[in-house]
Amino acid sequence: MAAGTLAVGMRPEVKGMLLTLLAMGLFGTMDALSKALVTAYPAPLVLWLRHLAAVPIVLLILAPRRPLALARSRRPWLQLLRTAILVVEMGLALLAFRYMALAEVHSILAVTPLLATALSVPLLGERVGWRRWLAVAIGFLGVLVILRPGLAVIQPAALIALAATGLYAIYNVMTRHVGLIDRPETSFLWQIVGGALLLCLVGPFYWEPLEPVHWVMVVALAAAGAAGHYCLVRALGLAPIVVVQPFTYTLLVWAVVIGYLVFGNLPDLYTVAGAAMIVVAGSYAAWREHVRGARAARSSGENG
Repeated sequence: MAAGTLAVGMRPEVKGMLLTLLAMGLFGTMDALSKALVTAYPAPLVLWLRHLAAVPIVLLILAPRRPLALARSRRPWLQLLRTAILVVEMGLALLAFRYMALAEVHSILAVTPLLATALSVPLLGERVGWRRWLAVAIGFLGVLVILRPGLAVIQPAALIALAATGLYAIYNVMTRHVGLIDRPETSFLWQIVGGALLLCLVGPFYWEPLEPVHWVMVVALAAAGAAGHYCLVRALGLAPIVVVQPFTYTLLVWAVVIGYLVFGNLPDLYTVAGAAMIVVAGSYAAWREHVRGARAARSSGENG
């Protein structure tokens, strides 16, 4: 009773933070299961089965909101392209997970918000001030610290992770665009159901019989992914991105903890230092975006 009363009286921003933390924990669990499965089976098969198992879960989550009504998009081809980019990105990330530690992959993927900021200029026509450009530069410097070009041979898996980061940044920019014309639940439905349909064109060609325990892992993987994405969608509906984004970096903590407990991997000092640079730069960029938006809102109110 007290817990329920506390939840009701909680500020939306605090609920958004807690939902983001929960989403990152679910994503960390999802990635650990993905890494375990992809070492035994082809990545396209794991991705296909994950999406197939997620479809009934997502439909159940969205059942009270009438999924058929939510599926109607004002830009269906844009939603389909966004979903296709996400599917390819996830496939590349799974490949990277096979050969690299979870913390190493996520440290590279953490630069996504900064890369999305840079891409928003040519793709969305947004203006980015020198402070956010500086944050972008520091974030990319953090990636260079992780990769250490010139000091070590860059492993191909790191390049795969970089390619996944680029695609994920494009996906984020497109999500920001479709968010202006479609509801978040519509985008969520498209990326799960649309992704499953697209993967039906590829996944069956990689079919291998799974062990019974691996079927359980596939269902758990799908449930964790669907629940995590839904929590993040709800969090962004309750709190501004400047509040939510810093908490998304807790996924790095989950990656380190799970990577050590399950796979015995610990990040080296370069990875920790580079990841810290990316987190600081990304959080600052999100704060500057909030400041810019607040100023624009005040200016609009004064002019009105």
